[in-house]
Amino acid sequence: MGPIERVKCVLEGRKPDRPPISFWYHFPTDQACGPAAVKAHVDHLEAFDLDFLKVMNDNRYPHDGRIERVADLASVTLLRGDEPEFTRQLDLIADLKRALHGRVLMATTLFNAWATLRHLVRPPRKKHSPPAMTGSADAPSNKIKEFFVEDPEALKSALRRIGTSLARFAQCCLQAGADGVFLSVRDDWLESSGGPPRLYDELVRSSDLEILDAASDGRFNLLHVCGTSVDFRKFAEYPVHAVNWADRAAGPSIAEVRAWVRPAICAGVDNLVTLAEGTIQDCDAEVKDALDQAGGHPIMIGPGCTYDPENVPRANLEAACRAVRR
Repeated sequence: MGPIERVKCVLEGRKPDRPPISFWYHFPTDQACGPAAVKAHVDHLEAFDLDFLKVMNDNRYPHDGRIERVADLASVTLLRGDEPEFTRQLDLIADLKRALHGRVLMATTLFNAWATLRHLVRPPRKKHSPPAMTGSADAPSNKIKEFFVEDPEALKSALRRIGTSLARFAQCCLQAGADGVFLSVRDDWLESSGGPPRLYDELVRSSDLEILDAASDGRFNLLHVCGTSVDFRKFAEYPVHAVNWADRAAGPSIAEVRAWVRPAICAGVDNLVTLAEGTIQDCDAEVKDALDQAGGHPIMIGPGCTYDPENVPRANLEAACRAVRR
């Protein structure tokens, strides 16, 4: 059975010859676009014979300058979805499509409206590390919440414009050759203790759904629930083919959700501890445990989020691959 058929079996609730597996990390900044990015993705895919490809997206959202004051939100304009910064990612998708000749399904990474605004508030980083599991101390998000107190309509309007721009970009991604999107969402940046209740519903959820609606023609849409989710059940109701989250580091466990989660599961491997600090036996055991927890629920094995390649031994990644193939 080939990787596409293997993944399709899981998405359709059928039993594949073995569980599909994939994992991902942020490539260096000089491999964010162009031929170097294509090579990095293809080399990673082939090194581990992965079953699907998460196309990384470290090309900055089109915007000049940082958002430092609430007045700066007015500089966030409505975009077409094919601006030069977006086109770097669109070209990467098209080039990967040609390079891989349809061997695997590709889902391209999109960060939702809040995460995108957070990137515009935060100074650019030279290195991407796996995210922290707690969101209450996140300085860029707390700055955005200050904007909400100061001028809620200005913030809402900016987030709506970003959401619509990302929806247009999602459609362009499918046209470029992506099989779907890998939409990253996170609610603990907004719903931290002491903050306004239901802030995610008020500010972000509608734009999440707008993006997914724009990508609804995709055959491989995944939702990545980052951090420690405050309301995982609402995310599990999103119209996607699979949901990915840090079941080990943040929860809920696969066993907790398998009876009611609707999409296929993409989880099971701890990207923060087991991959980085565990033995090959630990990685093997974790994959087996994830499959046991899933029972009959469709599952693809994946990490809770990105891993740090400088800290994760290749042998541990190979052990996870062997575990599904055994």
